[in-house]
Amino acid sequence: MGYRTIRNEGSSEFTEKKSVFIGSGRRVETEEEARAFIDKVKSTYKEARHHVYAYTLGENENIQRYSDDGEPQGTGGMPVLDVIRKSGLKNSVIVVTRYFGGVLLGASGLTRAYIRGASDAIGACGTIERVYGNELKLSIAYDLLGKFQHLLRENGIHIEDTSYAEDVEITLYIEEGRTAWLIAQLTEAASGRLGFITGDRSLYYKENDRLFTDIV
Repeated sequence: MGYRTIRNEGSSEFTEKKSVFIGSGRRVETEEEARAFIDKVKSTYKEARHHVYAYTLGENENIQRYSDDGEPQGTGGMPVLDVIRKSGLKNSVIVVTRYFGGVLLGASGLTRAYIRGASDAIGACGTIERVYGNELKLSIAYDLLGKFQHLLRENGIHIEDTSYAEDVEITLYIEEGRTAWLIAQLTEAASGRLGFITGDRSLYYKENDRLFTDIV
């Protein structure tokens, strides 16, 4: 199945009627990580009056939390949560910090500002897809290397590592929906002279059609 999430920790800022809004976001895996990020933002902007936040956890959004942090009920936390959900993001936390500028925005004005703060934060952080896949280790004869490299390249599959011993050992990551198909293609290309080990089902990051175990 898989899901989209925040790519990098990031922040954005804008001013609305003298109030400064700072949106901050991060990818998280647990409530402890989400709470730690919220506390970090509060510590960074300790003079701010409000730190409205929301986060979701789990592929099925099993956990959803939000807080208006002193703003009128319904003007901050829920709108930020709605932005996260409508953006299709999971395992993500957004905090929108407000330095009050002395001018009241009204309920609708506050809601618009917090929606913008959350949206801008997501734009600053970027998003990335997480998909299920397998590590596939191939063992082939040297005379098949060129053929395999071409086949993998033609199908947009990146070779993560190649080692040379008695046979050529190739490591790659493949989305689980393509694993059986790829093994069949490679077995046919090798006329049955293919050794392979399929790793356990794991979550990978997917960017530009390539899978990564981690991102910087």
